[in-house]
Amino acid sequence: MSTIGGALEAIARRKREEVDQLRCAEAALWAKAASLPPARELADALRGGTIIAEMKRRSPSGGQLRPDLDPVAVAREYVRAGAAAISVLTDGPDFGGSLDDLAGVRAALDVPLLRKDFTLDPVQIAEARVAGADWVLLIVAIVDSTMLDRCLEGAARCHAHAIVEVHDAEEARVAVDAGAECIGINNRDLRTLRTDLGTFAAVRRVVPENITCISESGVRSAEDVRRLVNEGADAVLVGEVLMRAPSVADACAEMVAAAHAARRS
Repeated sequence: MSTIGGALEAIARRKREEVDQLRCAEAALWAKAASLPPARELADALRGGTIIAEMKRRSPSGGQLRPDLDPVAVAREYVRAGAAAISVLTDGPDFGGSLDDLAGVRAALDVPLLRKDFTLDPVQIAEARVAGADWVLLIVAIVDSTMLDRCLEGAARCHAHAIVEVHDAEEARVAVDAGAECIGINNRDLRTLRTDLGTFAAVRRVVPENITCISESGVRSAEDVRRLVNEGADAVLVGEVLMRAPSVADACAEMVAAAHAARRS
């Protein structure tokens, strides 16, 4: 695990408090999560150049993005635009989200869903599955290798999938050694909040070809999507630029078209 500090450490402390609050319901969450049908397959959704469309009301780096967000309406627009999957921010204090957003989208649509949050403990994975998530995000920067293993085991226990997020080559090796089936390479340094699209290609080189790779953060244009797919991204996660667009459907369709064009080239 990388050393964390600043805003990321504050988020981790808050998440540990949330985990403590879940303990009283842990047995019930696991029982319900284990009874659910298997999550929608990762490989089926992400095939060689596609878009995961994200929704969030605000972010620490971008400020207010779409405070009047209607998650179900936006999710419908994303699906119509051709997004392969939807990422729903469920953190409240920093992103304005909630599990209700995720559950609402799940009730309305049969589409692969990622719970985007800061997962520190397997019980959060059970909670995510009960709310309707197919995938969860595990961030190497905030969990040690032992907890990463426990979380991956927890995902398997409730038939979920995990995207293991990394920020550099060292973290990528940790993810590979843990047996990650999918690695998300975040172009944003979570300590400084700066983005550099060059991060993806640099880190992608140390990830075996058989592991699905997602490029996360920093995408501002269709040209960025084409670049990242050409550099080996199986999928590109796009959020802020969609949330700021007057028409999320048009903006998402443009990104989807760029990903498909790059895949064909």
